[in-house]
Amino acid sequence: MKTFLKILLTALAVIILAKILPGVSVGGYGAAIIVAIVIALLNMFVRPILIFFTLPATIVTLGLFLFVINACIILLADKLVDGFAVSGFFAALLFSVLLSVFRSALFTLLNDDNKSIEN
Repeated sequence: MKTFLKILLTALAVIILAKILPGVSVGGYGAAIIVAIVIALLNMFVRPILIFFTLPATIVTLGLFLFVINACIILLADKLVDGFAVSGFFAALLFSVLLSVFRSALFTLLNDDNKSIEN
């Protein structure tokens, strides 16, 4: 249930960011949910492989290269999902940074609600 809620919150963040950012568009709510699922799967399977192979660059840049990896994940999701479009690398970079911020804020709210219910 918690995973399903996280996917829906990520889809909500994708919709909000697509309306705010120029160069990012999403076809609708169904496409946003599919984008959220694809991003979750890419983060689960592809991101660790990319981090492993780019570890020297990540170490030299003190972790800043992870932003490039996140942008590549967004561009890959753009290629995999119809109804989701990102115009270029810098739009993907900005989208990935803002998506991380939105997800952190929304997941914190989700965790705060769970803690208040348990007490």
